[in-house]
Amino acid sequence: MSRPLSKIAPGWWDYTTLGSDLLQDAARITIKDLPGLARPGFRIAIYDTLEDFYLAEALEYINAWKESTADNPVGICGPIGPTEQLPLVARLVNDLGLSLKTAHFWGMDEWYMDGKEVGEDHPLSFARADREMCFDRIRSELAMPVENQHFPKADPFDYEASWNGVRCAVMQGGQGEVKHWAFNDPLRREGQWKDSPPTLEEWKKLGTRVVELHPLTLIQNARTSGGGNIPLVPTHAVTVGPVQTWQAEKISIWHPGHHDNPFGIRLTTLMISKGVADTAVPMSTLAGHPNVQFHFYRGGFGTCEVEMH
Repeated sequence: MSRPLSKIAPGWWDYTTLGSDLLQDAARITIKDLPGLARPGFRIAIYDTLEDFYLAEALEYINAWKESTADNPVGICGPIGPTEQLPLVARLVNDLGLSLKTAHFWGMDEWYMDGKEVGEDHPLSFARADREMCFDRIRSELAMPVENQHFPKADPFDYEASWNGVRCAVMQGGQGEVKHWAFNDPLRREGQWKDSPPTLEEWKKLGTRVVELHPLTLIQNARTSGGGNIPLVPTHAVTVGPVQTWQAEKISIWHPGHHDNPFGIRLTTLMISKGVADTAVPMSTLAGHPNVQFHFYRGGFGTCEVEMH
């Protein structure tokens, strides 16, 4: 039987093409149920305050970089969204006197326009945000060399090569409303994917690449970064792929409660817990990674009960 058409964008795959039973089960999850959804390879952490939440996120950078040596360089791949951890990272590096001379950082993604990645003069540039919110705030004697800071480009060769010979201790991320990490959005429902989305095996072969963004992603980024100005948001981006994601030793996803909604964070938690990997729900494919951790802010977990506003 053919899967339902998306209720968001009928020409695309997304979570609204899943069966209703799974969606209903997700909506019923409570905060008390979360610890019971953990399993080997999938851990769950809950934080009572945003201060604790973002400090823990920042400490993942510090703990990864502390392991780095000249003979065994170590890095972390990090997002723009959340961003609240980035100034904390810089403060911790400075206060601890932590030298980043051998450490590495990979940006997860960047906008794509006019045949290339956008420059740092673009108002939504992710690379600029990383530099302004974190790297430019670190004391010069501790600073990470520019050549150790890797940002994805339309030609992915150098970016993908930078993953070789450097250990990625952690890939951090948030979760978008279309259930992506980075910009690994669901694909259009056309051509070979008209009747079913890619299999997990096909999905895992995708490297760093230019992607077309799902309409829901455009709406979300306009809301969170542009005051709702959708024309400001590029329709394409360069994103780190599943190939690089599976090179990371740990995948760490942070749910403060305002990037995706209460239903979305429940759905992907349930799917990874149960090992249900469906590329229409990209985050669920992390069910196949051996070391994933979801982090929740208790006050942002919300409810899926009907409330009229």
